[in-house]
Amino acid sequence: RKRAVSLQLAQQFLKVPVANVSDCMSRMTAGGARIRPMHDGTPMAGPALTIKTRPGDNLMIHKALKLAKPGDIIVVDAGGDLTNALIGEIMVGEAKLRGLGGIVINGAVRDSAVLRKDNFPIFAAGVTHRGPYKDGPGEINVPIAIDGMVIEPGDLVIGDDDGLLCVPYDQVESILAAAHGKQEIEAKMVADIASGTYDAAWIDAALKRANCAVEA
Repeated sequence: RKRAVSLQLAQQFLKVPVANVSDCMSRMTAGGARIRPMHDGTPMAGPALTIKTRPGDNLMIHKALKLAKPGDIIVVDAGGDLTNALIGEIMVGEAKLRGLGGIVINGAVRDSAVLRKDNFPIFAAGVTHRGPYKDGPGEINVPIAIDGMVIEPGDLVIGDDDGLLCVPYDQVESILAAAHGKQEIEAKMVADIASGTYDAAWIDAALKRANCAVEA
């Protein structure tokens, strides 16, 4: 891995909703609605350690656990196959011991009852009791994609209850600044709605631009 977003910068995203970051990326990037949190919803942010593996096989994930640095997010492209679980309680325990920031599996997990009660971030596409194979092949720290969202080694990976998002390495600082601005705008909107002063004139203006007639 030639470069990776710093943990200090990555952790600033923990207090920023993924939805706000997504808005600031023109809503063009997403890991797909299938990838859901399998833990208690604790937010996740950190540099990606990427893995591409044959569906149903977790040999390269075992190796990546030995290579990962504290704060890393292991991101696995397993083709979205849900036939075999690629991680469970034992591997998550090792990841926690090594201080990782989370695990993302474009595939399935097991021991879901245990994972669901924990605050260690796990995102996956599904759950099955059937275990994995350990034969390979696979690759570590190569570009991967999840539902069209490209993830380069060292990119920022973030997640919360709304899902998963990758922020390219060279855009992290600018996107963080934009997301903070978005948060401020939305906070004012919420306050204005609560006080009854919200200006909704934009709705009729948008309808007029679209030439949509609405009868009261």
